[in-house]
Amino acid sequence: MTKSKTKKLEIDGGYLVAILKRLLRTPSPSGMTDVIVALVCAELESLKIPFELTRRGAIRATLKGTSPSPSRALVGHLDTLGATVKDIRPNGRLELVPIGHWSARFAEGARVTIFTDTRQFRGTILPLKASGHTYNDEIDTQPSAWTNVEVRIDARTENVAETRALGIQIGDTVSIDAQPEFVKNGFIASRHLDDKAGVAAMLTAARAIRRAKMALPIDCHLLFTLSEEIGVGASAVLHGEVSELVAVDNGTIAPGQHTSPYGVTIAMQDSSGPFDWHLTRSLIKLAQDNKIEHSRDVFRYYRSDGAAAVEAGNDIRAALVCFGLDASHGWERVHRDSLLALARLLMLYMQSEPLFRRDQQALGPIGDLPPAEIEPIT
Repeated sequence: MTKSKTKKLEIDGGYLVAILKRLLRTPSPSGMTDVIVALVCAELESLKIPFELTRRGAIRATLKGTSPSPSRALVGHLDTLGATVKDIRPNGRLELVPIGHWSARFAEGARVTIFTDTRQFRGTILPLKASGHTYNDEIDTQPSAWTNVEVRIDARTENVAETRALGIQIGDTVSIDAQPEFVKNGFIASRHLDDKAGVAAMLTAARAIRRAKMALPIDCHLLFTLSEEIGVGASAVLHGEVSELVAVDNGTIAPGQHTSPYGVTIAMQDSSGPFDWHLTRSLIKLAQDNKIEHSRDVFRYYRSDGAAAVEAGNDIRAALVCFGLDASHGWERVHRDSLLALARLLMLYMQSEPLFRRDQQALGPIGDLPPAEIEPIT
């Protein structure tokens, strides 16, 4: 492993907040991501970072290095949670099924947009018993489930025929409003920070590299996927020469977790298993050497783009770095300092030497792989 020579570059917090606001204003539930793809493509063009699209629209951008191989990749996802129209109820309101895994508890009260084939309608997700003046204590005892909520459409409709006449059909996509609030003390409360906050950190780090005209040691690909929330993620967006993949996503703030609320968190393992020993520890060392606030954590009920990439058969070293997120897949909140710490670590990682030059070859000799560090038991 070659010692990295990295340079601290200015991370523009104003840019990070501005691009995050634009991302949060753009609906992008899994399966309906064309508009946000166009937004990110336009931003990459403004940064003069070349890119290409897969057939389905995932973005593969490239910051060129002095060597094209082995290369590395950062990956974040543009898709978010949402819902789909399952049925039209006799009262004209809409039954839903979720897009991605999230609780109906957090859907109640959400303002939404219903996207039909030709039009858009606004509405609100409500429990079936929504009025205390009518149902009294039953509003507190009814179950929290997707079968127990409905969309009240902001249109004159009181039956199935009237709703169908609006053009609303089974299978229409329902986007959940992000409702972002940027508090002066640095807290950002919003839905869909998973993973638009991670994407904002990636773009901020890439912008710092471009503005400094930094020569990277190897090519670094910025990958933006479209279906992480439904388990597909980075399964079909990698370049063949990529040997190191760092997924950028949220870390959960909760009792029993060790995610840093104001720094960056390096995940050691998620539900798919442990991450690459060497890549994970190289990221920890970068944080230590550069005095970036950080922690290590393990997630039981979590998988990322990295898992999808490995399960698709890619022979890569995978790691996961996180911003600290409270109430993930619910009423989410992050602090600006955590996103800045994440952007700094990504910026430094892009400048670092590859872990092992022998990784240029898919199959080959030991090369510069380290010797065994554990003494055998005798």
